[in-house]
Amino acid sequence: METLVFVHGHLGGGSQWADQSAVFGDRFQVFAPDLPGFGERRHLDAPERIKDFALFVLDELSSLGVDRFHLVGHSMGGMIVQEMTTLAPKRVDRLVLYGTGPVGPLPGRFEPISESKRRAAEDGVEATGRRISATWFMEGEKAERYHVCANLAVGVTLQAMLAGLSAMDTWSGKAELPHIKSPTLVLWGDGDRTYPWSQPEQLWKEIPNTNLAVVPGCAHAVHLEKPDIFNAVLMDFISAK
Repeated sequence: METLVFVHGHLGGGSQWADQSAVFGDRFQVFAPDLPGFGERRHLDAPERIKDFALFVLDELSSLGVDRFHLVGHSMGGMIVQEMTTLAPKRVDRLVLYGTGPVGPLPGRFEPISESKRRAAEDGVEATGRRISATWFMEGEKAERYHVCANLAVGVTLQAMLAGLSAMDTWSGKAELPHIKSPTLVLWGDGDRTYPWSQPEQLWKEIPNTNLAVVPGCAHAVHLEKPDIFNAVLMDFISAK
């Protein structure tokens, strides 16, 4: 059975992929790890480099005896999977870059990363986690699945929140885009306030052998706002021969 790996982003966790684990579990071995500092691993210190997150996931897969896999990365997780593909290109079969971009500082983000760090330190984890999670949905806190993200976000430590922001702020994968060999899907919601169009557009244009899926009426959490569409597009892509 082929393996499908989901890598969550900043303030996320493996449990956010529960719907996808259920849908894809019959056809794939699904692995949705919690990154250090997040989810069930919130007791661990989060690293301050995207590369260290990538090495963590690669080591986990190796410990499970998983050599090759399809790879889905969301938001900061999209940066992590780009790094994983650079570090271990022969292990990645199909690559999905979802709600993400090629640089960490996120030009056009709803607020600069430095502002998010300042407000996290001043306002605390819970207020910051709920505020940022609301920007991931078209209807903000009123969105039906808002609680899925908010409950994960408020559970992290301040260390993890700040470390994740620092990791993103110092990362760029632009130089590696032309060297990605895996068939790639760039998936984006047209209302995403975290990654404006210029970011997924650059991935789509500069990575060879890349497909693009734009889901209308969604923000940063397409897999929670319109899971049926997200799952259908993902299944079509990773099942292609």
